[in-house]
Amino acid sequence: MCAELIVADADLEGDEEHLDRLALWALRRYAPIVAADGRDGLVLDVTGAAHLHHGEEALLADMVERLAAVGVAARAAASGTWGSAHALARYVALPTAAVSSDQSGRAIAHLPTRALRLPEDTILALSKMGLDQVGEIERQPRAPLALRFGPELTRRLDHAYGRTAEPIEPIEAPEIIQVRRAFAEPISAPETLARYTLQLVEALCRLLDAKSLGARTLDLRFHRVDNQIEVVRIGVAKPLRDIRRLTRLLCDKLETVDPGFGVETMVLTAPFTDLLLPLATSNGLTGVTDPDVSELIDMLANRHGARRLYRLAPAQSDVPERSVRKLEPEAPEIAEAWPLRWPRPARLLSRPEPIEALSLLPDRPPGSFTWRGVRRRVSRADGPERIFGEWWRRDGELDAVRDYFQLEDEAGSRFWVFRRGDGEQPGTGDLRWFMHGVFG
Repeated sequence: MCAELIVADADLEGDEEHLDRLALWALRRYAPIVAADGRDGLVLDVTGAAHLHHGEEALLADMVERLAAVGVAARAAASGTWGSAHALARYVALPTAAVSSDQSGRAIAHLPTRALRLPEDTILALSKMGLDQVGEIERQPRAPLALRFGPELTRRLDHAYGRTAEPIEPIEAPEIIQVRRAFAEPISAPETLARYTLQLVEALCRLLDAKSLGARTLDLRFHRVDNQIEVVRIGVAKPLRDIRRLTRLLCDKLETVDPGFGVETMVLTAPFTDLLLPLATSNGLTGVTDPDVSELIDMLANRHGARRLYRLAPAQSDVPERSVRKLEPEAPEIAEAWPLRWPRPARLLSRPEPIEALSLLPDRPPGSFTWRGVRRRVSRADGPERIFGEWWRRDGELDAVRDYFQLEDEAGSRFWVFRRGDGEQPGTGDLRWFMHGVFG
């Protein structure tokens, strides 16, 4: 029926090997706890690590985009439980989905029973009883279900709805540098956790020093006596094996750790390392040492997320919103310089906001304008500065023109506004006015 059909035997061992490699990649980049989820998925516990990627939704989007860039189509979901996330990733995510922990059960109620990771014979038996959705099973009395199907069905329900915990056994690779400390008696006091954190950092830094490596990411796992794992993840801007700084960053996160009935094992790993280059102490001539702000960068990034920390650099474009780009705080200097031909506002709005203004065409500034419901009279003005559209980007900018004006109101506040169009040719713009920035 299809002469061009290509048939090949499934390579289950090869698939499992590649899935383990994918899990190791996710461990280094996204989460401190990663494990295989069946033969076609991964489960990640991003607790304590999502803030480094600006939240769960941003983490999922970045993961899917990076996988797509190398030819791997993926769908990802975040939820309060492993069972709920498993179901959402396979039946809801397009390509991502994220629900809060208190909505995990409601989000999967309409999904088919197959989403609960049940055996095939159980799914067929439930279907014969007219139970085809997760929510329908959840509404049934528990005792008859357990009597007929055994404990597996109710156990999967409790896992999905978060009534019982489902521990994840994290993948561990021999090439990842780690140190471990087991305790004869469980510990839980914050000062005790901090003391052993220092000891683990000292031991890990000795291993890193022996291999001339520095840590870029550290994971500190607390294995509790109830088989739960609490995790702290930190990232640094550049390779590091400074005991004091690493200990401080980890201890700043200890307040988020719930020791439960006690911690029986602590494990410190460095999933992401890099060659640690020697630091330059001075320029050799004047003896002036370049300021090192990496400690401040690390502290802010671990508190507020690495994506919220950046520095601005010029970009090759005359269009204002395209003339600025974000760089990592420790990125090297670039060749482009800021243009000095015309002054630019200290605050550029992320998106130009419409204002109400009237002026004499073609090149007179407005005498007054209304922005955000406040009418302002203009006492001084300068302009116009004409900026043309970048026709090579899209056809709509072929004839586009903006005329920018610097305006000062009677209170001394200065604004940067523009009119869309040159005031002579209708094809250059509709003559609407916009606020684009504020000086000072």
